[in-house]
Amino acid sequence: MARYTGPVCRICRHHGIKLFLKGQRCYGPKCGIERRKYPPGAHGQGRRKVSEFGLQLAEKQKLRSVYGVLERQFRKHFEEADRRPGMTGANLLCILESRMDNVVYRLGFAASRNQARELVRHGHFDLNGRKTNIPSALLGDGDLVGVRASSRGNEYFSAVKGDLTEKTLPRWLALDPENLTGRLTRVPARDDIDTAVNEQLVVEYYSR
Repeated sequence: MARYTGPVCRICRHHGIKLFLKGQRCYGPKCGIERRKYPPGAHGQGRRKVSEFGLQLAEKQKLRSVYGVLERQFRKHFEEADRRPGMTGANLLCILESRMDNVVYRLGFAASRNQARELVRHGHFDLNGRKTNIPSALLGDGDLVGVRASSRGNEYFSAVKGDLTEKTLPRWLALDPENLTGRLTRVPARDDIDTAVNEQLVVEYYSR
């Protein structure tokens, strides 16, 4: 399945909730869901009756959209979550939060997960001192993420550095703004994740 390249504000309007896919724009008056609080399309303002399967599918698609993961990769993450001990839904969210692109976003090095994914792909980051360009790489306890020495002088990262001190971090991350590095202090738990999703519906979708 190809990656969606259309207006991402339509995705938020479709799900009826802010997914914060466009960085700072999502916090201002130009946010699409603030201007049009109904689904897109000619029949967006009409009543829609959704089946149980439809609810499960919508929740799965919403979670995929939040983290920018294609179906094939998302299913792999679900299978890994199912193999781990504990609740499959919580495990899935923890895996998604531990992805390289999400950690870069959470540390404040990017305004959105889409931007974080592009920065990682372009080779601007090290993982434990080694260059990585794999956005789906999963991080574990103590892993260190940092902007590469060759990229720190870029105009973009020079601007980002000044804003990092105002960044509110999740409890499972630690940031060194001066050196443009961050560390995963522990694997996130479900209580640490603020993503507005009912992960049980996702589990039910794949358990049909």
